[in-house]
Amino acid sequence: MRYVPRENIFQKFFKARESLIEQFQKGDLSKKEYIEEGFYDIQRLEIKPFKIVDSFEKAIFNYQYYNTMAKYYYLQSNQIKKYGKHMEKYKEYLQKVDDFYYKKDRSTMKAIELLDFYGVEAYYIQVSSTYLKKKLFEIIFLDHKDVILHSTSQWLLERLQREGLFKEGVRKSLIANYVNEKY
Repeated sequence: MRYVPRENIFQKFFKARESLIEQFQKGDLSKKEYIEEGFYDIQRLEIKPFKIVDSFEKAIFNYQYYNTMAKYYYLQSNQIKKYGKHMEKYKEYLQKVDDFYYKKDRSTMKAIELLDFYGVEAYYIQVSSTYLKKKLFEIIFLDHKDVILHSTSQWLLERLQREGLFKEGVRKSLIANYVNEKY
């Protein structure tokens, strides 16, 4: 009998995510649709974040999971706020958003720690949102060109600065079209 390896959780998730990125870049999906479809993929694949994060890939997987969940619940909270009903649900969703973003930032730090702070750069990015100016920063991994993370976390920023990974000045995001599209 011949062994045939099956797709693992990384492959399934990142294959689905790559397809969504491609559709977004071609203009087939709006940012809102991209976020919603990412959430639906997580639900469909019954994905959960890793509890034990002992590899860079697991940390990035968790980052993507938490980031998708945060953005999805942010969308949902805005829909509720728009109609001015069920404000208790609105507050509940905003709490979920904050919790998921915190876990996303912890996953970012774990990815950086797993690389022993080597080959990592961070910097503020140009944004069209006045609220995010001098708040949103990008984190890149020199040996992992496809991994581009973002945060507004003050504690993460301070740690990156202490480790000498944060570069002064403002740069154009490597994914500026995505970052600057409203949803």
